[in-house]
Amino acid sequence: MKVLIFSITAGEGHNSTATAIQQCFEQHGDTAEVFDAYRYVSKALYEIVKQGYLLVTKDFKKLYARTYTLAENHPNNSKNKGMFRIANLQITRKLGKYITKYNPDAIIYTHPFLGVVTDLLYNKGVYRKPVIGVLTDFTLHPLWEEAHSTDRIVIPCDLLRPELYRRGFTDDRIAPIGIPVREQFSTSIPKEEARAALGLDDKFTVLMMGGSMGYGNIAGLVQELDNIDADFQIISVCGNNAEAKSAVDAMTTKKRILNYGFTNEVALLMDAADCIITKPGGLTTSEALAKGLPLIICNPIPGHEERNATFLVNNGVAMKLDAHVHFEDVFYQLIHNPIHLDCMRRAISVIGKPNSTEDLYRLTEELVENPKS
Repeated sequence: MKVLIFSITAGEGHNSTATAIQQCFEQHGDTAEVFDAYRYVSKALYEIVKQGYLLVTKDFKKLYARTYTLAENHPNNSKNKGMFRIANLQITRKLGKYITKYNPDAIIYTHPFLGVVTDLLYNKGVYRKPVIGVLTDFTLHPLWEEAHSTDRIVIPCDLLRPELYRRGFTDDRIAPIGIPVREQFSTSIPKEEARAALGLDDKFTVLMMGGSMGYGNIAGLVQELDNIDADFQIISVCGNNAEAKSAVDAMTTKKRILNYGFTNEVALLMDAADCIITKPGGLTTSEALAKGLPLIICNPIPGHEERNATFLVNNGVAMKLDAHVHFEDVFYQLIHNPIHLDCMRRAISVIGKPNSTEDLYRLTEELVENPKS
């Protein structure tokens, strides 16, 4: 097969998911190209989307939350969505030329904006082969309603079906196979082996991650963890937040702390951990669930990540920190309520999808072999 994987740089989750898909297809001997649609069309547009997303999610949280909620509440035929389709016409023209030249057997995309683009291409007769859209959150962004010509919508979990039904999707278009994760998250090694590889003691281990941006007050949370009167060790991942990395490195702590900036060893770190503290980005939580890790959620970005947090807590795979609930409270509850911890692990076995990427490969293969008329 020859597959084109569309992504957009708005946070790293969409690109990481696209890369996981590409690696899987290439391991099967197929051709797969990851393609940042907006970057191809215009470097200026690429920077606006990339920097704009970082800006609004960091410094304009309330505005982002309000915008997201307004989009959720708009009817399907709202003027805003029509204007969005018009705005994408120029993008569609340029992408259409590239797609015609590349001539893929299937298109897979990881951002809802591209559902609009592929629908416009379908209506113009530019591309009529299989198209698969992949959700990268545990909720449905309002723009997914515009993906009329997408053959399958890949969702993180079957429990999201009611939300898709409300948005007009039918069972024949829904594929509940999970957010695609890289191969190293599909298998695990024993915790004691992972800890030995990292030079850690074989004891209860807390992994704390702030996403690629190093989101949130990481040093403050490390200090809170260090002050807890209990015997455990900490792995801290600050991502690209150099200031947070330096602040944690400079701390004098009672507990053993293994502190990283950006790292490619996340799969090994998850193998070593007993639980993970993280903001609820769709990809990180999917990787953790594939590894069987109970989640402790903090610092959700308004909008989609708040919806992720609600879904994960409601379905028993996560607990949530906020201004009134500290990690000490959650940690005590985890340690002293083994029934709850066992229930979380059992719930993870329902929602976690370690084989998601392979399942997506098989779905694509099926659609290519049996295209729509």
